[in-house]
Amino acid sequence: MEISGKIIAVLPMATGEGKNGIWRSQDYVLETSDQYPKKVCFNLFNDKIDQFPMAIDDVVNVSFDIESREYNGRWYTSIRAWKVDKNAATVVPSTQTSAISAAPFNGTPAAGEGSDLPF
Repeated sequence: MEISGKIIAVLPMATGEGKNGIWRSQDYVLETSDQYPKKVCFNLFNDKIDQFPMAIDDVVNVSFDIESREYNGRWYTSIRAWKVDKNAATVVPSTQTSAISAAPFNGTPAAGEGSDLPF
């Protein structure tokens, strides 16, 4: 899967040691440029952190896998990026114009309007 947007946060790196040795995980928050922008937190793991360095305000296209796992009766979902292309996507502010244009309201209803309002 893929998602495009701008990096709005770089969270602190997490490190630890497992049965396969030391690991590192870096989380980033991306904001899409849709009409209704979405914020998505994804992570890079181990050598991918160095392979795809990112900073706040970078415009990126992220390829990722989604995985859910159960632990003690609860489910946890992670979005793990495996490829990041900088400046591959262009964030364009939404400039859609509506076909309906509203006249300014001056406090009095226009002729033929408002006479049957219940309040």
